[in-house]
Amino acid sequence: MNVRIDPAALPLVAALNDPVNLSRRRFLASTAVGALVIGFGLPLGSGRVQAATAAAAGERGTQVPAFLEIRPDNTIRLLSPFIEGGQGTFTAMAQIIGEELDADPATFLVECAPPGEAFVVMENGMRITGGSMSVRMSYPTMRRLGALARAMLLEAGAQALKVPVGELSTEPGKVVHAASGRSLTYGELAGRAMDLPVPDVASVKLRDPSQFRWIGKPVKRLDAYDKSTGKALYSIDMKVDGMLHAAVQHAPRLGMTVGSLRNENQVKAMPGVHSVHRLPGAVAVVAERWWHAKRAVESIQVDWLEPTADSTVRGMPKDFSSDEHFKRLAAETGPARDDENEGDVAGTLANAKTKIEATYHNQYLHHAQLEPPSALARFNADGSLEIWLPNQAQDMFLADIAKRTGLDPSRITLHSPLLGGFFGRHFLYDSASPYPQAIELAKAVGRPVKLIWSREEEFLRDVLRPVAAVNFRGALDSDGWPVAIEAVSATEGPTEALAGKQGEKLDPTALEGLSGKSYAIPNKRIAQIYVKGPVMLGYWRSVGNSLNDFFYEAFLDELADKGGKDPFELRLHLLRDNPRLTTLLKAVGELSGGWKRGPFVAEDGSKRARGVAMASPFGTQTAVIAEVSIENGQVKVHDIWQAIDPGSIVNPAIVEAQVNGAVSLGLSQVLLEEAVYVDGLPRARNYDLYPVLPPSRMARVHVRVIESGEKMGGIGEPPLPAVAPAVANAVATLTGQRIRSMPLSRYSFT
Repeated sequence: MNVRIDPAALPLVAALNDPVNLSRRRFLASTAVGALVIGFGLPLGSGRVQAATAAAAGERGTQVPAFLEIRPDNTIRLLSPFIEGGQGTFTAMAQIIGEELDADPATFLVECAPPGEAFVVMENGMRITGGSMSVRMSYPTMRRLGALARAMLLEAGAQALKVPVGELSTEPGKVVHAASGRSLTYGELAGRAMDLPVPDVASVKLRDPSQFRWIGKPVKRLDAYDKSTGKALYSIDMKVDGMLHAAVQHAPRLGMTVGSLRNENQVKAMPGVHSVHRLPGAVAVVAERWWHAKRAVESIQVDWLEPTADSTVRGMPKDFSSDEHFKRLAAETGPARDDENEGDVAGTLANAKTKIEATYHNQYLHHAQLEPPSALARFNADGSLEIWLPNQAQDMFLADIAKRTGLDPSRITLHSPLLGGFFGRHFLYDSASPYPQAIELAKAVGRPVKLIWSREEEFLRDVLRPVAAVNFRGALDSDGWPVAIEAVSATEGPTEALAGKQGEKLDPTALEGLSGKSYAIPNKRIAQIYVKGPVMLGYWRSVGNSLNDFFYEAFLDELADKGGKDPFELRLHLLRDNPRLTTLLKAVGELSGGWKRGPFVAEDGSKRARGVAMASPFGTQTAVIAEVSIENGQVKVHDIWQAIDPGSIVNPAIVEAQVNGAVSLGLSQVLLEEAVYVDGLPRARNYDLYPVLPPSRMARVHVRVIESGEKMGGIGEPPLPAVAPAVANAVATLTGQRIRSMPLSRYSFT
């Protein structure tokens, strides 16, 4: 696919037209004078792999996935394949590449790369920023990129200093000839390096981890200064010459269409109004200023029409109630499809003397990110389109824009600014993004249009975190240890929701956190009953793990209590043949000062208890202990201790920041957050009726990172799932009241 991208990358794109052999010498020249631009390829599709030489057949990809520009002033421009939304990806990319290049990450200027196959660098051949995949899926690729650039600079240094390349070494930002005491900066060598071929990938040796200068160190965030001084630009900040502003009013329920506008002429006469527009399921006002557009569009009196019988839009029934929907899910009996079925679950449950059954459910959740959705669209004189929008998947959005507009992708320029909040909100959701509206409005008025959804419109059209009701059955042996567990979840996964139907295979996002547990329970069955609901669903931080680990880990505590076992000791017993998880569980116990369940009296005189839970999402292992009390009828979480094992890490400061952020979101979902529907309408249209965790209810967070050396896992999402069950288990111990749903604000505590 041909894509319009930054001019500095044009030579890079031209190089892609050649069949690529990874052992072939290649060079890419930048449009910047005296700058070195370097890239290398790793395989993608099977067709390309077959076309590659036998030597390259085992590699991934045959397109250049990333490139560096080394400037004369020794700064380094990096086009990151991934989006920065506060998770620290830009800094991590600079650390990884800088380590092998031998360049201080502080000298990097990182920008988001445009769409295009050239920037697909992950092991799985995808290009999204989500699923905690960015660093762990591109780590080898980014290291090799830095190593290739360093090799070229060493060769350039050898020519400039007229010495064998073997006599040279590097120090941060320069090539050094120790014998003569001479050195040259990378910027000084960039011009000469431009005339050199890119070495064969196989000839480049990566640093031994014992020599790392920056990987594994708490390198300062590259984006911190601009964000703290207000210099960082988000989509909502973008401006272009001649730009108009737009605001929308959506139909109260999805599937409704626009009828008559009873006061259209009066609205058109309001100050600053340029025009009024009918859109699918919405009306819009375009004005010289956004505030004028917002006031005008909110004053429009619309006769909304109910969806017709043949409507293809997923509609919301007038009488839909989220509470009634939970009851329906809990009563579902089948048919179910198994994801796991080991041993003889039915026989063990039938013959066991000690059994337990319980039904759990969770709540719908908004993303509620800080930055409201926005998009800026501009059609140029030649008919090409330029668009700025927050997104987590540049290529997917480019393809969708091309499909909607009929434009060739080469005539579309997509800018991906910093994100003002991630959480899975910025994927391709048909009815939950303003960019189709911005494009339509820009085309209609013949000028650039920036559309911003108000907070109320965002709450109305946000895709929600899915809900499930899980019916558990468990059996214990004569000694009180679990020997069977069955979990049947009535739910619709987010991937199924986006497809509009159940697929031939189970949606892995529907059952993750229930399936794949490492506990040594010999008989287990995990299954899904597919139940399609009317709410538009989307991905939420840690996806299915955010609810399913709550269900499983809380029910595991019920099994422990039924068998007379301490829940911490029960987990140790069930993990006795898993050294990695045993080490992790013991580590969180040590971090908390030694496991004690309670109830017990704290130094301040409050009655407290602790809960424990574990989770294994996105290739990372976590263990959490929570300490709680009850104050004025509310749960107060005093401390969260989390031990996390991502295998290996790039930046411990970013890891700790991610754990803190994930803990706050995990606490918010278990204590407060819920999206409630009554009569087909959301109860909350802003934060007043959708409270999120305030600073006064944030716990102290204690983090221990354990690098087991296993394959690198994710870090942005894994710290969240075990928080909710650890809190729920602590509350159950403290109050004697079993917690089987979220949020805890629905419970009464004294």
